[in-house]
Amino acid sequence: MRLLNTKTYSITEFFEANVPKYAILSHTWGQGEVTYQDIVQSVEQARKMKPQGFAKVEGACALAYSEGFDYIWIDTCCIDKTSSAELSEAINSMYAWYRESSVCYAYLVDVQRIEYPTLETGHMNFDEVNFGASRWFTRGWTLQELIAPFEVVFYSADWKYLGRKSLHKDVISRITGIDVSILAGADPSLIAVARKMSWASRRTTTRLEDMAYCLMGLFSVSMPLIYGEGKKAFLRLQEEIIKTVDDQSIFAWQLPKVIPSGQDFYGLLAESPSAFENTGGNVSPFASGHS
Repeated sequence: MRLLNTKTYSITEFFEANVPKYAILSHTWGQGEVTYQDIVQSVEQARKMKPQGFAKVEGACALAYSEGFDYIWIDTCCIDKTSSAELSEAINSMYAWYRESSVCYAYLVDVQRIEYPTLETGHMNFDEVNFGASRWFTRGWTLQELIAPFEVVFYSADWKYLGRKSLHKDVISRITGIDVSILAGADPSLIAVARKMSWASRRTTTRLEDMAYCLMGLFSVSMPLIYGEGKKAFLRLQEEIIKTVDDQSIFAWQLPKVIPSGQDFYGLLAESPSAFENTGGNVSPFASGHS
């Protein structure tokens, strides 16, 4: 994996046994993101040509450096997305990279922290309404970025501390539907497939295929990326899940309330995670041998 030096902004590639401790960034993409090529070619040019994107990189690096981290992983500039092979390897490894990080910084660009400086009002610095309304909670990729790391620390648009996963498990559970036990570090493999799918049911990705690819780590499966395959990606994901776990809850999805014109039948597998929106409940994994 490649890591960004938090002081010099240089990129170094590390292999498994030699990976140093690192922080990792979770964020939603915006305009002018800094790419791997930008960093390699000229940091100063990137700072000048992409001020908004570079400010995010700079803020994340400054925070990590202040907490003693020499390195940070940021998807926009640590993956060479011009290489399809590297992109595929990175996406298949991403859950593990987040899980193995020392800390994950979740940057909520659309949230501002309101200051309540007195002892009586200090607790109000954590504004559940504005926090929960962040776009960060609606994106497919940020699901694994919330679950995988040991700790997630949330920051506002101006890099002010908002809260952390370990302290606000109940609030985050209400926002996301994710079990508190999972937010506390329990093994996701103990949760029914249908329930885990329900966590993703109201999330979206820019590319249709990514709605499947962003869930590979959560279900501990790997598969090649085929951009352009559309809905087939989610079907392939379910096929891979069936190969690895005997949990019949994967079939406990529901038809949409409005059937698209011309669609007379559905197959055995769901077409998207949205089909699991109302099937999470308290469902438990159940194997094919159970009645």
